[in-house]
Amino acid sequence: MRKTILFAALLNGLSSAAATETPDTIATQQLNEVVVEGEKPQVRAKDGIMVVDLPAIVKDKPVTNILEALGYLPGVISNNGTIGLAGASEVSIILNGEPTNMPLHNLYQLLYTTPVDRLKNVEIMYSAPAKYHVNGAVINVILKTPSPLDGLQGQFRAGYNQAHYGSYGTALAATYAAKDWIFDLNYGVSRTKSWNQEETRSNHLLNGKRTLIEDQMRRINRNWSNTIFASASYKTLKLNYNGQITSDSKSQSLSSGTLGHFTNAYRMLSPVNYHNVALRYTAPFGMAVGCDYTRYSEDRSQSLYKESEYLFGSDNKQEINRYHIYIDQQHQLGKWQLNYGTEYQHSEDHSLQKYIASDNHGFDDTLHEDLASIYVGTQRSFESGLSFNASAKWEYFHNKYRHNWNFIPRLAATYYKTPKSIFQLNLSTTRIYPSYWELHGGTSYINEYSSVTGNPELQPYINYEAQFNYIFKQKYVATLYFQYGDKAAVQLPYQSPESLHLIYQTINMNYKRVAGINLYVPFNVSYIWNASATANILNQREKADRFHHISFDNSKWIFYGSVNNSFKFSRECPLSLTLDFAYISPSLQGISDLSGLWKVDAGIKWNFGRKHCCELDIKADDIFNKWSPVMTINHAGQDYRMAVRGMTRNLKLTFIWRFNGFKPKENNIDASRFGTL
Repeated sequence: MRKTILFAALLNGLSSAAATETPDTIATQQLNEVVVEGEKPQVRAKDGIMVVDLPAIVKDKPVTNILEALGYLPGVISNNGTIGLAGASEVSIILNGEPTNMPLHNLYQLLYTTPVDRLKNVEIMYSAPAKYHVNGAVINVILKTPSPLDGLQGQFRAGYNQAHYGSYGTALAATYAAKDWIFDLNYGVSRTKSWNQEETRSNHLLNGKRTLIEDQMRRINRNWSNTIFASASYKTLKLNYNGQITSDSKSQSLSSGTLGHFTNAYRMLSPVNYHNVALRYTAPFGMAVGCDYTRYSEDRSQSLYKESEYLFGSDNKQEINRYHIYIDQQHQLGKWQLNYGTEYQHSEDHSLQKYIASDNHGFDDTLHEDLASIYVGTQRSFESGLSFNASAKWEYFHNKYRHNWNFIPRLAATYYKTPKSIFQLNLSTTRIYPSYWELHGGTSYINEYSSVTGNPELQPYINYEAQFNYIFKQKYVATLYFQYGDKAAVQLPYQSPESLHLIYQTINMNYKRVAGINLYVPFNVSYIWNASATANILNQREKADRFHHISFDNSKWIFYGSVNNSFKFSRECPLSLTLDFAYISPSLQGISDLSGLWKVDAGIKWNFGRKHCCELDIKADDIFNKWSPVMTINHAGQDYRMAVRGMTRNLKLTFIWRFNGFKPKENNIDASRFGTL
């Protein structure tokens, strides 16, 4: 409802040299065994792409799924399960280089149910070529492909998570290959119950007089979630289904303060349904054709009480049908690669908000949206050590509020003479669209004083980005970056000068500008201690000439640092320990200032059973419960403070059983626009 934006283990190789024998004229001498220890490269680079051996990095860590593993990538910042990439304003995640046209939340659920043992490697692209049909930075997760010799493989996982309340879930993952067929299945079911608390202090200026309104709110959410991913491929034809059904979903906020005691109850009148079906065919002459269909539905009711008195309620409903098709063609012209293609997406969003026992006007509206584009790109590697990919995309966007053409160029280049020193340059533009619900302009009430209001005038905005990477010895990474968001959007609270009313609304600013440097340094002490350190120093500035009736220009230097450690008692020890630290200095969000955050995580990983087919992980996140922000606004008559007292401390217990050789080897897409909040 209210959004607050916060912003390695190495493998050792062993080899031996056998004794040799000389002719009889020279005395034979027996040599001792020679052990050569080497380091497997963590990071390789070509064509502006960083290829990371992530399975090696998380080998000894209590990581059970791909979503958790991504948090250990160089430059990645994982904040309460949300993945961000240092130097990039937005990052999309795709699987095996194929578009995953699903909301971010559903993609996270898929990655959470996918075992880390399926992971082959990960590609980081700060400026992804247009052929991936994704704007801006991309993390490409590459999975292992099963072979017919493997037979049926899989794993079963069961876990329990204790925060303020307990949550639990199970997941099954299986793969099977037979001749030209490959089948893949992931299924997860979870029961989640969460709790958090917010303390607000609003010193509201109205008609020259200040009114102090204090409130303490507790939120409780619970639901059953079923996630399924099924894939069947025959040679170069592939059919995917991804679905998520959320049932028995209830949430309640209890607030007490200056204005009295309020209860805000939300209830899903029917399960939340998300379904996506995708079909892709790759021809032998370099053509790829794909299409997918997405269906999303949500039906939610709200009832607001003061003490035992019913104030009002609302019904909120959203139904979205989205169709997407694309055609890509690739040619190899000598040493040059030429690619071009087109895509089209159409969505129909039927949303409804109806108030009960209230004079407020709701809406019943259908929003049609069309997005069409064409692109052309090229790729080449030179003997001098230079390789690059470049593309240009022309995009047309249309809905009933606006229509416009966008030109989106991208460039990614890599240069190195030896793998010891690798240089990369990335230039890109990204267009970011608002959520469907916000464009309808509806209002959801938190209590008599606070509400969340949509904004039909909210515009898509463009981010211009540049990154320069230096990779030293294929493991140390330094990233110098710059971002400029033209008309960047942000959600902020605003004290109305016309009434005693606090409004949360997403608005377009003039711009958001970020410049900084990120350093990633892995190190180890033999097999005993493996670690990685990250330091990110940046300057952030956000400016708006018209934030309701006022303006602001806020800037700050910000530091993010983390150290991840893993320990083993011997090379073959089945037990490993982890201890991680993270810190964010005071930061900003639009007109507001955010407090500093810090946390300490610890974990234990134990492999046991025949051929280590079983695994037990215990992980304690944010042991001291300090990873929650305090927002402060004190500018142009606005005087507001919100302290989030969420239960970010939690203890996770996970058991894994792998069957038929499904064991660790020793060696989709847009930001979510769905939802009625």
